[in-house]
Amino acid sequence: MQVPFLDLKTPHNELANEILPLWEDILRNAAFVGGPHVAGFEEEFAQACGTAHCVAVNSGTDALRFIFIALGMQPGDEVITVANTFIATTEAITQAGGRPVFVDIDPDTCNMDPQKIEAAITPRTKGIVPVHLYGQTADMDPILAIARRKGLWVVEDAAQAQLAEYKGRRAGSMGVMAATSFYPGKNLGACGEAGAVMTNDAALAAMVRKIRDHGQAKKYYHDVEGYNGRCDALQAAALRVKLRRLPEWNAARRAVAARYLERLSGMPGVVAPKVADGCLPVWHLFVIQAEKRDAVADALRERGVGTGLHYPVPLHLQEAYRHLGVPEGALPVTEACSRRLLSLPMFPGLTEAQIDYVCESLAAVMGK
Repeated sequence: MQVPFLDLKTPHNELANEILPLWEDILRNAAFVGGPHVAGFEEEFAQACGTAHCVAVNSGTDALRFIFIALGMQPGDEVITVANTFIATTEAITQAGGRPVFVDIDPDTCNMDPQKIEAAITPRTKGIVPVHLYGQTADMDPILAIARRKGLWVVEDAAQAQLAEYKGRRAGSMGVMAATSFYPGKNLGACGEAGAVMTNDAALAAMVRKIRDHGQAKKYYHDVEGYNGRCDALQAAALRVKLRRLPEWNAARRAVAARYLERLSGMPGVVAPKVADGCLPVWHLFVIQAEKRDAVADALRERGVGTGLHYPVPLHLQEAYRHLGVPEGALPVTEACSRRLLSLPMFPGLTEAQIDYVCESLAAVMGK
């Protein structure tokens, strides 16, 4: 049996009859930038996330970068975040002039460990960026409490947690601002590149709208320098169609995860992911920890099972961040997890037979 890591073809084929007529209308009317589909998606996604405002942009990376610019980040400002994430989180910080400061993660969830934050705060610290990794939110209440006590802002990186919940609150609704990505592989993915900023602050939303459009609120009148970071109408139209399916898709992912957790319980050499109290994850990824991870991945591939690595090299050990001077061993939990983490196939259409085959293959591999 062949079990792909991800299946993007099936859902797009199923939605083609809904998306293509919208694209044809956009084509015939040459309404490619902005317009009713972008405005409509912004309103609908804000409502879904439980925020007052959503600003659609051209990528999740720019969503974060525009947030930091809107918050007034200055050269040398420090931002506390994690090294177990995609580089977009920290690219956005440094490209806005800031400096990432890494703290270690919780070994059970692989999300930011709130107990590590206060020791990392310095007079230069301006904010905290928890990453809601793999579809589960970080432990937000202690993070928000520290931020209030220390006068810091909190920005959520919610790119992997669309509609995930933390104690009844949606990902993206808890910090002063939040960013998400609609890269095609996300739970809610565009048919290309797109992202969004969420916030309850009208002034910050207005600033991001300017930044994404060359610093202008009115054409050819530029209040600040900005960027070309708009979301195009084609992507917004597709996202509106998909957003209506997102609760159903997330529920299907939870069903897949439940079967995985049942089948993997007690399997020697495998640590299944854990759900923290108060969290309702959306299982963007299903990430186990396994001994001899690379050999396990190779053996599964020989059996037709696709896997992924999220993430094999923590950011503080990447060549791009050597200048930060964070030595190996500084983040022991992050580093230990990076050698063991393995992402199993996860998508809404994964069948019980496929899940069983993955688990049977994994058991056979671990048994050797």
